[in-house]
Amino acid sequence: MQANVGGWDKYLRIVIGVVLIGLMALGYIGLWGWIGVVPILSAAFNYCPLYQLIGFSTHH
Repeated sequence: MQANVGGWDKYLRIVIGVVLIGLMALGYIGLWGWIGVVPILSAAFNYCPLYQLIGFSTHH
């Protein structure tokens, strides 16, 4: 598992994840807001399986 997430992509994933979970917690969106955990975890581990499939990387 080689790192393929970095820089601006990592921070964007964190923001999107926190926003989704926050909107769910405030009742604006349903339980599917838990999907926000996925971008947070991919940012934490610097790895995105989809990026590997398509041969893309934002990690320097």
